[in-house]
Amino acid sequence: MDTSSLDAAFWMTAAAIAVLLIMSGFFSGSETALTAASRGKLRSAADKGDKGAERALQITDDSERLIGSVLLGNNVVNIMATSLATAVLTKLFGANGVAAATLIMTLLVLVFAEVLPKTLAINYPESFASRVSRPIGLIILIFSPMVAAVRLLVRGVLFIFGVRTDPDSQILAVREEIAGALSLGHSEGVVEKEDRDRILGALDLNERAVEEVMLHRSGIEMIDAAMPPQDILAQILQSKHTRLPIFRDDQENIVGVIHAKDLLRAMHKLLNDGTMNAKALAHFDIMQIAMPAYFVPETTTLDEQMRNFLKRKTHFALVVDEYGGLQGLITLEDILEEIVGEIADEFDEDDTLQIAATADGAYIVDGSVTIRDLNRAHDWTLPDDEANTVAGLVIHEAQMIPVEGQVFSFHGFRFEVISKEENRIATLKIRKL
Repeated sequence: MDTSSLDAAFWMTAAAIAVLLIMSGFFSGSETALTAASRGKLRSAADKGDKGAERALQITDDSERLIGSVLLGNNVVNIMATSLATAVLTKLFGANGVAAATLIMTLLVLVFAEVLPKTLAINYPESFASRVSRPIGLIILIFSPMVAAVRLLVRGVLFIFGVRTDPDSQILAVREEIAGALSLGHSEGVVEKEDRDRILGALDLNERAVEEVMLHRSGIEMIDAAMPPQDILAQILQSKHTRLPIFRDDQENIVGVIHAKDLLRAMHKLLNDGTMNAKALAHFDIMQIAMPAYFVPETTTLDEQMRNFLKRKTHFALVVDEYGGLQGLITLEDILEEIVGEIADEFDEDDTLQIAATADGAYIVDGSVTIRDLNRAHDWTLPDDEANTVAGLVIHEAQMIPVEGQVFSFHGFRFEVISKEENRIATLKIRKL
């Protein structure tokens, strides 16, 4: 072969290698862009009429097929480029051509087919994904049979080693992805703590049951239907609540719910009728204006219960267990507080009385404070899987009812029992270790 023929072959091969490197960079950048692009931003762009974003969404629905096709194309062009470089450099340098081809192609592939396109794609993932969606979609269509065969082979090999794969599963659930992004944004100072807590609170509604946020039955203020009407009126007027359950004979036997405004209307009617006197009031039947009690199971999720409240146009429900026993009560406000935080009015107790900081960096905490509220207040991570309140957590971990002055250390905190009321832990001193 003469020199001119060798020169022509060299330049043709070099041109082919350059084209293959460009194709490799295209595959690498496309893979990075399509996997890093935010599906939320792509959906927003698609809703505004961006066809490329819509195609990118369709492509990324099956991430396994997408990655398989892109990797297949990328490996094909990389192997072809390396083979051509080895062939031409072997003719030029003999046995040393293999080493030269390895060194040169490693450098070219690393810079121009990997780092450069991936850097570009990671900086503009949504825009890059929209632009490459059409050619990548065509490549996926062409490589689909081969990718399907590879998928079956891979699953077969994994099955032999006892690994089961779910083709429809996502690497990360949407909730975990959002929660992770919010936590990262908060740690970097981009997302405020209050905003993070509100969004995470809304996401948690479907995973939390009413029993976790309800007011326990021991704290429910009730009205005895057998009480004289004057005493009932006085109790309702002195109460800080607008709705109170009514029981007969036993507090488990709830026969209705009285609304202070309904009682006020009834009293106003008696006043207008001219029958407002001690005798008329003594014969007043509270059950005539009581509303039927609304009972819900303790396992109902907060999301479902909020929908039920809105559907029934009521804000108040009594929580019962599987045997029908009264466990507590829940209001729409209790659910909303899981999203926006504590909602206080002029009748509510000051929350600072339940969690008070001490001079030595510890906190005096009421045992009835929920773990979730404590975590949100101080950005702690105490577990709330086994108990809802701080006192419940201490009893669960200690596997006993502690005595005053007893100290425990778990989950990175020191818990000291300050006071008790019968078998209930009333006050705790908590310090982070």
